Amino acid sequence: MYRFSLFSLLFLCSGWLVAQTPWETPADRKAKLSTVAFTEQGQTLGKELYQTNCKSCHGDPGKNNVIRLVPLPPDPASVQLQQNSDGSLHYKISEGRGLMPAFKNVLSAEYIWDVISYLRTYNKDYKQQLAVKPTAGGEVFDKVDLKLERDSGHSGVVVQLTGMKGALVKPIPGLEVKLFARRYFGFQVVGKPVDTNAEGMARFEIPKSLPGDSSGNVLLVAQLSDEELFGPVKAESLLAIGLPVYRPPLNEQRALWNVGQKAPIWLLIVYLSVVFIVWGFIFFILFQLRAIFKLGELK
Repeated sequence: MYRFSLFSLLFLCSGWLVAQTPWETPADRKAKLSTVAFTEQGQTLGKELYQTNCKSCHGDPGKNNVIRLVPLPPDPASVQLQQNSDGSLHYKISEGRGLMPAFKNVLSAEYIWDVISYLRTYNKDYKQQLAVKPTAGGEVFDKVDLKLERDSGHSGVVVQLTGMKGALVKPIPGLEVKLFARRYFGFQVVGKPVDTNAEGMARFEIPKSLPGDSSGNVLLVAQLSDEELFGPVKAESLLAIGLPVYRPPLNEQRALWNVGQKAPIWLLIVYLSVVFIVWGFIFFILFQLRAIFKLGELK
């Protein structure tokens, strides 16, 4: 009882201290803007993400049914939340504080913008400001694009980074690119980040030990390291570049979760044994009743 009370006191004190400390946003993050316009599609996705990750504490927007924590989570439709700049909201959702988790570990920067686009639907005076168009090497581009393909003649892949300025397409040098391989539960980093050369190309060597499917296919994902500036710029490609690995399906071998024909042998033996014992006991009872009935007829 004493330990629980002490823990509760420390918990309330830490929450009170957080509540008394203003949640400041760094100037560069406060002025951050989305490079993509908020759309109805993004707001719909943002609503789903909010319902999954935020509603349990912040409640239904405009209903003031937030969970009673210290400090109190703001209602999304309240002035307290809506007075934050887009950059401040992005920073606070990403980094978290106190009881609010850092959602940068759960949601991508793009998904966080979708959540913000949904929150802004509860502010009738809000007008979105877009970030300036992506720049690289002092040039402004309408769009930045990545392409990922097999590096002919080499045991690796090549990533091509280009910027589009109207109808003109130019290579972008000097930007860092990261490469990932899709795994069951996320992504595996492949090698170290590589800067694009003068032709806007970054080459990656693929380890011979990188596992693929039974045909050696690996889903590779290339992505710019500077996601904060350019947004979600990435490229995906399924390439036969890995080590062929056969992974038997879960229903191939005998197992508890499989169909009856592939049930474990021991389970079949136990099941049949129990059935025989139960039916044997039933027949034994019937034979005993028959014997008693015949003894009654003799008398």
